[in-house]
Amino acid sequence: MAERDLLCIAHRGASSYAPENTFAAFDRALELGVNHVELDVHFSRDGHIVVIHDDTLDRTTDAVGAVADRTLSELRRLDAGSWFGPEYAGERIRSLAEIFEEYKGRLYFHIEIKAHAEGLASRTADMVRAHGLTEDVTFTSFWKPWLEETREYAPELTTGWLVPLERGSQWDDSIIEQALELGLDQVYPRADITTAELVSKLRRSGFFVRCHGVYSEELMRRVVDSGASGMTINFPDKLLEYVESTS
Repeated sequence: MAERDLLCIAHRGASSYAPENTFAAFDRALELGVNHVELDVHFSRDGHIVVIHDDTLDRTTDAVGAVADRTLSELRRLDAGSWFGPEYAGERIRSLAEIFEEYKGRLYFHIEIKAHAEGLASRTADMVRAHGLTEDVTFTSFWKPWLEETREYAPELTTGWLVPLERGSQWDDSIIEQALELGLDQVYPRADITTAELVSKLRRSGFFVRCHGVYSEELMRRVVDSGASGMTINFPDKLLEYVESTS
């Protein structure tokens, strides 16, 4: 994708083709030629950082209830693949440490700090530092307090804001002012509100612009046409093909 230098980030791994946030999804991203992945982190009951999107287990495992109510050992015993397809039976919830150990040197990690997780940003930063990955990680969140925590605790890390927060909400230029005050590096508008004008405005303010919420090929094309510098996408191969076909 050198023609556009467009950053293709596999959303929860190549999550259209393998169960999200698992080794299978990250392996699939690599197979497709994508070495940037987005993943989500939560705390387990015993304070370990685990990679899973929802705060409950119901959607993506064979269990129910809150992630935070289970220890790491208990979470590791769950099946996190069969919901996607029988061929993925036995895929496991992984700790962030396991992800780093498996993919260090092969992947760049865009880590979303989830809601209702005080201290998660700082603890995740500690783990990033311990694994020597400060140059291979971007912290993201919808939640301003976790970005504030990151900027104060780990100012060396790249940080980006997923905006706006509420589904269906519209752009507000106060986001730019707040992001500048926080000292953020990147701003990530939702794909369905992204325009060339908005991308230009954010760039003039000094931000790297990547989009989120790219749930269809139509939105993918819209983001490319807006001139944004990248996007998270469940089907990264489609983005690679589209950019190649239009370059």
